[in-house]
Amino acid sequence: MREYLVTLLIAAALCYVVTPFVRTWALKFGAVAHIRTRDIHTTPTPRWGGLAMWIAMALTFAMVSDLSLVGKSFSRETLGIFLAATLLVAIGLIDDRFELDALTKLAGQSLAAGILLIYGVQIFWLPINGVVTLPPSIGQLLTVVIVLVTINAVNFIDGLDGLAAGIVAISGAAFFAFAYLLAVIYGFNRAGSPSLITAVLIGVCIGFLPHNAYPAKIFMGDSGSMLLGLLLAASAITLTGQIDPNAISAEKLGPTLLPLALPLAVLVIPLIDLFSAIIRRLRAGKSPFSSDKEHLHHRIMRSGNTQARTALIMYFWTATIAFPVSISAFTPLWVAGAIFAALLTFTVIFQMQRPELRKKLNAEKVISA
Repeated sequence: MREYLVTLLIAAALCYVVTPFVRTWALKFGAVAHIRTRDIHTTPTPRWGGLAMWIAMALTFAMVSDLSLVGKSFSRETLGIFLAATLLVAIGLIDDRFELDALTKLAGQSLAAGILLIYGVQIFWLPINGVVTLPPSIGQLLTVVIVLVTINAVNFIDGLDGLAAGIVAISGAAFFAFAYLLAVIYGFNRAGSPSLITAVLIGVCIGFLPHNAYPAKIFMGDSGSMLLGLLLAASAITLTGQIDPNAISAEKLGPTLLPLALPLAVLVIPLIDLFSAIIRRLRAGKSPFSSDKEHLHHRIMRSGNTQARTALIMYFWTATIAFPVSISAFTPLWVAGAIFAALLTFTVIFQMQRPELRKKLNAEKVISA
């Protein structure tokens, strides 16, 4: 655990230090988010936060590769994830500067998923009437779908200062806890690679947040959201792909099936936002790639919350779902249920307070009086 925490802290420190330099480069090369009708920010803000995350990730990998425990986590799959991430960041940097069309970005995301497949990052089995090994073509198709959906789900929630980085950090923490406990308690030593990826993922998000929280000094841009989505999807797929389904005993069946459900749990808020937006736009006769101001964070803000408070509310909802699911494989269900109930109660109470709305109503009363 200590080496993974060191890895996390190195990634966080590097990302925090590198981000101001990347911000300067973004301003110099014109990678700036100007004000659009759907945007919440009110001043032009530089992008390319994904470049800072990538630099921090690359340097972290180089610095921890010789550690006794973490060093064993480097594998062919880890190299494939790094190469796919590099491709997406490069595409994202171009998009953040020149605004690529949606189909071009989708093609780039598909190519990144193809790189993962080449390096063995693939879904090999599913929990259907026990454990069923998938034909290679089906497993490859499912892998690509999971990667594309996860990348775009993260991209969809990147519409508020600090929102995507915070949600991904919480999601990564839940997945890291699961992967690490799976290795320690049940002896799945191959869970080290996803533990490494998620430790770096959490670190770069934490290091980036001070620069990206409201009021943001820099946005992660598509280079950042696509990078985070890929790392989250790849770590989950790597864990499931490295477990031999024929070696799973009845005792270990629950914990090893959970990686297939956990990504859905940790990304439930972004996924709800993604699919509701697609349905909403198709019903209106619009392209699913078009933009609007009806995302979850837009609606929460309209109910009387500031940007910072809206981000906190969505953080709490993510944690409420992700952490109970993550620990359910290692504790009695009543313990996970109790934690879920406690988090749910706190989140609902926090969201219902809406102090900014009360201030507005009180001000209106004073004016009318």
